[in-house]
Amino acid sequence: MVRHPCLQRSMFTRHQAQHQEGRPEHSQFTAADGVNEDLALNDQMIGILCSEDPGGMLQALEELEIATLNRADSDLEACRTHISKDVIALLLRGLSSRGHLAPQVERRMGAAFKKQFLMLEKEVQEEYDRKMVALTAECDLETRKKTEHQFQREAAAMEEAEELLKHVSERSAGECSSLLRTLHGREQEQLRRTLALQQEEDFARAHRQLAVFQRSELHSIFFAQIRSAVFRGDLQPEAAELLLQDYSRAQEDVEELMDFFQASKRCHLSKRFGHREYLVQNMQSAETRVQGLLSAAAAQLTLLIQKHERAGYLDEEQTEELMERAQTEVFSIKQKLDNDLKQEKKKLHQKLMVKRRREMLQKHKEQRREQQSVGEAFRAAEDVGQYLGQWRSLVAAQGAALEELQERLDQAALDELRALTLSLFEKATEELRRLQSSALTQELLKRGVPWLFLQQILEEHARELAARAEQLEAEERARDQEGVRSVRQRLKDDALEASAEEQAELRHWGRWVFMRLCGSPFSLSEEELLRMRQDVHSCFAQMDRSLALPRIRAHVLLQRLHTAWREAEFLKLDQALAAPEPQPQSKARKPRARSKSKTDLLRKCIEDKIQLFDGPAPEDLLDKVRAELRRERVQQLEAQEARFAESLVALQFQKAARAARTLRAYTALLSVQDLLLEELSESETLTKAACAQILDSHSPELQDLERKLEEELAHQEAAQRQRALAGRQQWAGDGPGLLTEPEDADSEGQVSAALRRALGLSQELLERQRQSSREEQERGAVLEDLLESVEADAFVGLYGQELRLASYLSKLTMVPAGTLRRLLSVALPAAPQPELLALLDSLSQKQPEPVAEHDGGGEQADLGRSGKHQGWWQALESRLRGELRSSGLERVLWARQRKESILRKTCPPLRERRVCSGDAGWPRLSLESGGDLVPVLVVGAEAVDLLNTGEKLFIFRNPAEPELSLHVPPRKKKNFLNAKKAAWAAGVD
Repeated sequence: MVRHPCLQRSMFTRHQAQHQEGRPEHSQFTAADGVNEDLALNDQMIGILCSEDPGGMLQALEELEIATLNRADSDLEACRTHISKDVIALLLRGLSSRGHLAPQVERRMGAAFKKQFLMLEKEVQEEYDRKMVALTAECDLETRKKTEHQFQREAAAMEEAEELLKHVSERSAGECSSLLRTLHGREQEQLRRTLALQQEEDFARAHRQLAVFQRSELHSIFFAQIRSAVFRGDLQPEAAELLLQDYSRAQEDVEELMDFFQASKRCHLSKRFGHREYLVQNMQSAETRVQGLLSAAAAQLTLLIQKHERAGYLDEEQTEELMERAQTEVFSIKQKLDNDLKQEKKKLHQKLMVKRRREMLQKHKEQRREQQSVGEAFRAAEDVGQYLGQWRSLVAAQGAALEELQERLDQAALDELRALTLSLFEKATEELRRLQSSALTQELLKRGVPWLFLQQILEEHARELAARAEQLEAEERARDQEGVRSVRQRLKDDALEASAEEQAELRHWGRWVFMRLCGSPFSLSEEELLRMRQDVHSCFAQMDRSLALPRIRAHVLLQRLHTAWREAEFLKLDQALAAPEPQPQSKARKPRARSKSKTDLLRKCIEDKIQLFDGPAPEDLLDKVRAELRRERVQQLEAQEARFAESLVALQFQKAARAARTLRAYTALLSVQDLLLEELSESETLTKAACAQILDSHSPELQDLERKLEEELAHQEAAQRQRALAGRQQWAGDGPGLLTEPEDADSEGQVSAALRRALGLSQELLERQRQSSREEQERGAVLEDLLESVEADAFVGLYGQELRLASYLSKLTMVPAGTLRRLLSVALPAAPQPELLALLDSLSQKQPEPVAEHDGGGEQADLGRSGKHQGWWQALESRLRGELRSSGLERVLWARQRKESILRKTCPPLRERRVCSGDAGWPRLSLESGGDLVPVLVVGAEAVDLLNTGEKLFIFRNPAEPELSLHVPPRKKKNFLNAKKAAWAAGVD
């Protein structure tokens, strides 16, 4: 991960190119920039194969894979944005062709959309720049902190080791210091890789967040423009409804198309890098084989001289002379091999890059021309489905052709590079064998070595070298077979069919969940329904998986778990090193012996720690990574569902809160009215007949409000029922028409043909049925909101009537403002202070209404009332408190008695209760690092009254497929005013 800053700059360039793609003046520059970056990424494969460090080839390939996945994510996001814009333009064109939209309005809306899209691109670009700067600064700070902490740990370890190595020899101390430096180098390299991976994850997550934000904002722009057009009168509500329906269907098709693009890209890239990993391993295996042969041939030179020395044919001086000459020749041959290999690889690298760039550039030009043809087809397309179908076939064909070309180029590059490497190594090995059989043999014969003895050894060496070659070839074949199995498993995990099936199942589950949520007994206005549709599209736009982020996240989790496991092993080794030595039975050991033993333990501890870095990770870590990725993905899906459900519930809570505030104020007014009327009657300020006359004069207004409410409710329900009936008649007229044709029913062939047509059109009929069901649900929600609005308006009118009556009674009783405020605070104990002040101002501003004539005792009461003691008002307040307290106590006693009665009832055994039934096809989620499929159980709750107690028992079950009906369910008619009055009366009683 040391090349991460380059990847960061490349990512930044990709995003800039992505956001300029929609601008006509930059289209050619953007295409050239994207092609150049793609060529640069592909050139790195040649650099990896021609690398002089075979051990780092797989690490470099992993970095290249992550960079390519990031690049693919940017390309897919640019493609999604381009298709979404074209879909909106096609929908406007189709609406205009059907006569629902004027051409000038279409042009004006198209210009507005383009302007909004450009502003969005600019906003996203600025946000991306801001995020990259912030993340880079944050990552640099984190790197500096952790690096300083690592240096402090290393310094402390070195001081502790130096203290322990004071009493040992200089050689032992040097060996331990060298091992410790090696260990610290491994720890620093591990820290760099960990920080680089974390930075990659932060960048990929920020890129994903911006992509989701851009998708959501595209939907917001569309819905905002529709609202604006309807408000200006450019678009009729009926035409807007048609446009929204077409947009919803088109977005479902777009999401399915993008799922196919992503699954196809994931499959192609998995196949590409699986094949490249196999090529790299094949290259490493071939180099291992020829290096083994070269080492064996070089070792035979030394063995030949040593065997003659042990046989007594060479003295020590002759042996040293021959050994020195042999080592010099071996070093010369190996040095020449390294130089030739370096030079030839450099030449081949340039040759392969030129060839690869020429063919890749030619392929990109051809694909660019094909994409331009799709743009021309867009201008001639009549519907969205035709346009998306052209995109699907084009991308599938281009992806397959590009992957085939890259695989062929990678294989050709490996073949040439492998042939070059093998030829040079075989040439060097042949030189070593020739050196053994000619030059060294002549030197030995000159020194009087018997020919038969020498010939016997040479034949033995030839047989050993042939056996070693067979062994190395067998090992190479085994490694190649293991690589093939790894590639096949990778292709199986990321298969196109599995990914597409998983995403389709996930989409089906999402639609089912949202249909259940949207079909809940909620009331939604037209504006709220439009906002809900927008939220639905935003949620569906997040149900895919990016290509780079899951792979990076898997690497980060694996790295984190591996580091934690290694730290635990380090702790065990440190504890074993710090453990006190057992005391000997006879005498105490000498200090130098103890120091030597401690030094050996320290050396062994450091070697074990280094071995932990070189050794593989435990196998169970991969299972833990898969489980964590699965858990995170399930949480993401649940969070999307929860956010949408919370938005729906929040709307209903806001409506309920407004109604509850009005109802609380209305109940408080009734309580104050009752108290004031009672006080006026008891104080003989007004006679009972006068009080009754006041109430009777108030009744016609209430009856008039109730009559108007009933008329409005009946009118709205009749209109809604008429619209639903018209919609069902239209659907019933269109539906059978798809299947019925004038044919002779007696003919078996014609019946079979009709059945085949029916099966072919079944999907269209089901889609129409689902659409009809959704429309009925939406109409029911809008009707419910409309009726609630009518009821709320009537209740506000009723509240105004009661407010005027309460104001009139307060003026008759001459209640001071402070006392009236205390009375309202007692009647509304949970109301906030602003609400109380507003209600008090309303009471003081209402003017007394004309009432019937009474016996004239009011003026005398006014004069006498003003001189009364303030204790009278305090008694009034105390009376109200007592009445409210007694009514509250009665409610508590009633609730307690009801709970006791419920507890006394016998409950049926659990096995005799209702069984959760229904099974649905749940989405099965796979992972990047493994192909395990796990069901995501999404449970629904149903309230059931099992014991006839009035309290609900919520049963969570696997929900079955939603039942779609063509009939509007009958709405139970309710009288809002009577219900509220009955509720208030029950509370007061």
